[in-house]
Amino acid sequence: MAGVKLTNVKKSFGDVHVIHGVDLEIDDGDFIVFVGPSGCGKSTLLRLVSGLEDTSSGQIEIGDTDVTNVEPSERGVAMVFQSYALYPHMTVYDNMAFGLKMNGADPKEIDDRVQKAAKILELGPLLKRKPAAMSGGQRQRVAIGRSIVREPKVFLFDEPLSNLDAELRVQMRLEIAKLHNDLDSTMIYVTHDQTEAMTLADKIVVLRAGIVEQYGSPLELYDNPDNEFVAGFIGSPRMNFLDAEVISSQKGSAKINIPSIGDLKFDVATRDRSPEKGEAVLVGLRPEHFIAAEGAKHKFKAPTSVVEQLGGNSYLYLNIGGSLPLTVEQKGHATVQDGQVASVGVDPTTAMLFGSDGLRI
Repeated sequence: MAGVKLTNVKKSFGDVHVIHGVDLEIDDGDFIVFVGPSGCGKSTLLRLVSGLEDTSSGQIEIGDTDVTNVEPSERGVAMVFQSYALYPHMTVYDNMAFGLKMNGADPKEIDDRVQKAAKILELGPLLKRKPAAMSGGQRQRVAIGRSIVREPKVFLFDEPLSNLDAELRVQMRLEIAKLHNDLDSTMIYVTHDQTEAMTLADKIVVLRAGIVEQYGSPLELYDNPDNEFVAGFIGSPRMNFLDAEVISSQKGSAKINIPSIGDLKFDVATRDRSPEKGEAVLVGLRPEHFIAAEGAKHKFKAPTSVVEQLGGNSYLYLNIGGSLPLTVEQKGHATVQDGQVASVGVDPTTAMLFGSDGLRI
């Protein structure tokens, strides 16, 4: 096992700058998730750590060793890709043992490592099968097992669940979390799915256009995002953003007016600065933070455009006049139908303010 440290790492492809000076410290044994939209540079950053891409500048350390110019095979990492990349003519056992055989490992050691990995991943009954006779989830477990037998310092996962259906994704997500607990190894995991990020990570790196927007624990990013981008990316469904105006402010709070929901007025806690009176701001309200209108001090009414009934909870999409509907989550069955007017309460303590520059106020 080993930690990973990136110091001012940059990557360009010709004139296209993909990674812009990333500084990052990953502690030994941590499960870190790189998350962000397509094209943000998360897979490129992972490939830089693995050595499959060369850095344009900066330094990468694994443990106490500078591996910036070290070959991938010498870095002590093992990578699991989105595609299983298994040899179709080989059994599960041979797929897992192949790398060790090529490196001239002792047959007894190879067998011990394969059997150990098979036990961890519950692949024992499948060792004689070939990939064609296995499900997608089983194949991905074999790909992970192939990494385990190498006993790497760091495991790297590049969107390993993307090819699986929804049910298998949940199952494999749980298995990867259990694997981390069992091995206590450093793992870096790339995904565009923020649900995977929230459920798997010790810490999340939110990337946008090759820049780290924020780095912290899942709940830290959820409760205290630094900017509008992180607030909107972390959480599902995404946070609602409404135009608002500052009526008054003092240190630690601001009174705002939100025209689109009936000129609703309330005080919102502020963090980094006190906004000016009359300043245009965005107020962020998560769908799950709305409350029942009955008994609520702050509430509004709006017509529903669509109601999604999911059984345990429901989602109301309210027409408030903008290009996007306001998403409201309700526990249990919704009491309104498509086209009806919904009454919704707001808890001001959950609201967040963002300035015109996108930064948290």
